[in-house]
Amino acid sequence: MDLCGKIIEKRIRGGRLSLEEGARLYSCDLLTLGKAAQAVTQRLLPGAVTFVVDRNISYTNVCTVGCDFCAFQCSPGAAGAYVLSREKILEKVAEIAAVGGTQVLIQGGVHPDLPLDYYLGMVQAVHERFPQIHIHSFSAIEMDRLSQKSGVPLPELFRKFKDSGLNSLPGGGAEILVERVRRLISPKKISSERWLEVMRTAHEAGLKTTATMVFGHVETLEERVLHLVRLRELQDLTYGFRAFIPWSFVPFNKGTGPLSGITPAGGDAYLKTVAISRLMLDNFDHIQSGWLTEGPKLGQIALAFGCDDMGGTLIEDKVLEPTGIRVNTRQEDLIRLIRDAGFRAVQRDTNYDIVKTFD
Repeated sequence: MDLCGKIIEKRIRGGRLSLEEGARLYSCDLLTLGKAAQAVTQRLLPGAVTFVVDRNISYTNVCTVGCDFCAFQCSPGAAGAYVLSREKILEKVAEIAAVGGTQVLIQGGVHPDLPLDYYLGMVQAVHERFPQIHIHSFSAIEMDRLSQKSGVPLPELFRKFKDSGLNSLPGGGAEILVERVRRLISPKKISSERWLEVMRTAHEAGLKTTATMVFGHVETLEERVLHLVRLRELQDLTYGFRAFIPWSFVPFNKGTGPLSGITPAGGDAYLKTVAISRLMLDNFDHIQSGWLTEGPKLGQIALAFGCDDMGGTLIEDKVLEPTGIRVNTRQEDLIRLIRDAGFRAVQRDTNYDIVKTFD
């Protein structure tokens, strides 16, 4: 048996893979990795792929972090900069509630002037008007800046948000949890250690989160796997991550920074990374297909490489629109994609409780 086979056999037998073994998997055959990932994939129901009916709401595009890969952000006072009113946010939540949605993801840029009461009041208003909607909102970066700006320590900050109606946090802002990479692509963003600290504190406060990875830019394969190891280590401590979502880097034309001229990762690189994520993250129950950035066809194929979930429907995504990606994906679209890939579609809620099955 070759080395790839020995590493895969170790994982299938229940062993935990090391950083070195995970990096070695990138030299393995793609289909062999997919078969191995499927062998260890847990599904909510046998032969099923889950999805959630939700929408994203970007409350502001004003941001002072200025990541090199972001096409969405505007400087304060720039043409096109906006902040949504509470009434507009409620209007958007009403649209997803009207079609039986169960989740809303509210995120925005790091605005220098919005007070903590803007955020708490927004969450409370959504919770009071739509108690059936799970509020899965605000990244670790937003929470860190709110804590710093308001002087409220993270444990107390999360208590205030929970009391207002916040249910969980998305995993945005992780990118690659390696400082060499972060200094190049997002030097003003919080450090790897701080991102993990914010997530750990959220978990300890009773707020579940997801975890993400944006790969295929300046990171090495070993750094990609190190990101997975760091997520796995925190999951060992808190078991607070519900799911992992890997995305490949989406380039856009923005000057001459370290990400200019980078060729997007191909479908094989995405599928290998999905499969290796499933093999490395032995304490994560769910891995979502990144159909939004990868496209629906590659998103379908990922369901045979270790993904058990298609994420959510999208009425709009203002963060990706500037890159040319525009979406309006309905429940019936995800059901069709799942069925056409040979699986049974199951609507879930944010907690991965079953809402409805589609035979």
